[in-house]
Amino acid sequence: MNRRRFLTSSAMSLAAAGFSVNSGVLLASSFKNPVISISKEQYDNCFVFDGLGALYDINDDKFGFEDNWRMTERLKKDLLASGLSCYRQTTGAVYNVYPGDDAFEQSVQMISQHQKLIDANSDILSLVRSFKDIEQAKKENKVAVTLGFQNSHSLGNNLDHIETFKHLGVLTMQLTYNGQNQIGGGANVNGRLPLTEFGHKVVEKMNEQQVLIDLSHSGERTCLEAIAASKAPVTISHTGCRALADFPRNKTDKELRSLAEKGGLVGIYFMPFLAPDSKANSDHLVAHIEHAINICGEDHVALGTDGGYTDIDDMDKVQKSTDSFTQDRIDSGAAAAGEKIGNLNFMPDIVGTQQFFLLANKLAKKGHSSTRIEKVLGLNAYNLMKEVWI
Repeated sequence: MNRRRFLTSSAMSLAAAGFSVNSGVLLASSFKNPVISISKEQYDNCFVFDGLGALYDINDDKFGFEDNWRMTERLKKDLLASGLSCYRQTTGAVYNVYPGDDAFEQSVQMISQHQKLIDANSDILSLVRSFKDIEQAKKENKVAVTLGFQNSHSLGNNLDHIETFKHLGVLTMQLTYNGQNQIGGGANVNGRLPLTEFGHKVVEKMNEQQVLIDLSHSGERTCLEAIAASKAPVTISHTGCRALADFPRNKTDKELRSLAEKGGLVGIYFMPFLAPDSKANSDHLVAHIEHAINICGEDHVALGTDGGYTDIDDMDKVQKSTDSFTQDRIDSGAAAAGEKIGNLNFMPDIVGTQQFFLLANKLAKKGHSSTRIEKVLGLNAYNLMKEVWI
């Protein structure tokens, strides 16, 4: 079923999940007229989805992405204050492995780490294994966490690993990262690299297993061929519009239009690549959302911050740690064009606990209707996940 059909029943779906379909200005069944501002109470009635986020406290000196996953009390507080309903956590081995490394084993270990973190904080977090888990988490006032790959090189050449990883809780699989793998080409390599013969089989198997295919970080030809090959809607969970900022991480209008025509969903990230000089702010974010709506239609645009949810105590300290992180990515070859020392991997004027609420109000002040704002905040993603994962 094409996702456009789901929009006609969105209010019914939200009611079944325990949402109020009459009280919230941002709900699809509410007022159709543009709004000037949005209250916190109205915002709290929304389903808010982040297509790619991360559980980390940017102020925590003891945090390490690789070996010290932990939930601080500050992170708990800020996460709940953000109003987030559901987000996708990157898991698995993202970067290219070195000779002798086992990407499959590394991915299983990282999945286990994330599940332990979720289990240890089950008072506020809930692992998503099916769409019903998202509905249940909302009823229980918990944040639903869905796991996803940012690189499917962990599959090796074994299609059965798709089913294995799905049973381990990985419901979304991004085909490539920035480089080339056995499936296709990423953003850092030749954009004319095709979806491979094995890649076509991967797409077919993911469709069969009801795994959501993500085409973020992909090269243009791989992206277009994967969209065409998929029988189910796909997502580009975290990207920008290349028409506004010409970086390989951003998607062309052709890619965006093809995605929408197949019922898919594009998530706009809160990243420096939204500005030609890599110094993005919330005005750039709104411009990319508006461009995506113009190309795809309002039913096919969402958010994928590629960031976290804590407020920042010391911006200078964060700048130094970000520079170190960026240098490591440059040295390892993982960085994409546009990543450079001096960047921040977020927009300073729309970050932390208030980022989604602030964005909703910026869109309202630009004249966007309450219905459209609610779709972008999360309803479009809600409908896509319902279609693919049921």
